Amino acid sequence: MGRRVAVPEVPKRIVSLVPSQTELLYDLGLGGRIVGQTLFCIHPAEQFKQATKIGGTKKLQIQKIIDLQPDLIIGNKEENEKSQIEELERHFPVWMSDITDLPQALQMIRGIGDICHKHQEAEKLIEDIENEFEKLVKKQPVKPMKTLYLIWKDPYMAAGADTFITDVLERAGFANAVETERYPELTEMELHRLSPELVLLSSEPYPFKEKHIQELQILLPEAKILLVDGEMFSWYGSRLLKTAEYLLRVKVVL
Repeated sequence: MGRRVAVPEVPKRIVSLVPSQTELLYDLGLGGRIVGQTLFCIHPAEQFKQATKIGGTKKLQIQKIIDLQPDLIIGNKEENEKSQIEELERHFPVWMSDITDLPQALQMIRGIGDICHKHQEAEKLIEDIENEFEKLVKKQPVKPMKTLYLIWKDPYMAAGADTFITDVLERAGFANAVETERYPELTEMELHRLSPELVLLSSEPYPFKEKHIQELQILLPEAKILLVDGEMFSWYGSRLLKTAEYLLRVKVVL
């Protein structure tokens, strides 16, 4: 974003605006410093029940955040609204991530570890994640399946080029059928024209169910259609420890 962020030597009152980064903070041992998190920061579940909620990722309750008087706010370019981030920047240090692939996710983990004096914990986490993803390299298919990853319905929307989801798909040995926009809307005719071999229906942000498999199967009779855990494809914090194993299980089903 081209600006310098001045952060206290040891941040003690942190507001997190992104679910995957909130989970990361807890897993780095920073739970005691989190004073606010969003309604979608559901992991860890026990801490979520007790946490102070500051609205949704794109509908933050600005005054509530101001009242919490954080000394560090952690957000993300894609998850949060620019106007709200600019408003918060007027009052507090706001550290932003911008993540479209695994290396950037690991750099985010390293950055938060450095800022919050959890460098060793962050480096250990990065090492473990890299080791997990190495397992995927050994399981790459000769020919990647042409895959459509849907995130929304009415209208249908897919994850496309230059997204973290696409990077995860490719590391798992899938080829994204959408090669243009980041999150394009697709008509039924466009879905048919893409002719995917595999369709993955994400559990978030739209909660796809079994009935949606049946609807799409009529439209794409030749495709294999699966429901998948969206967190495993789009959460770029400590949940990445579980992603590679999950992707291997998906491939076994295929």
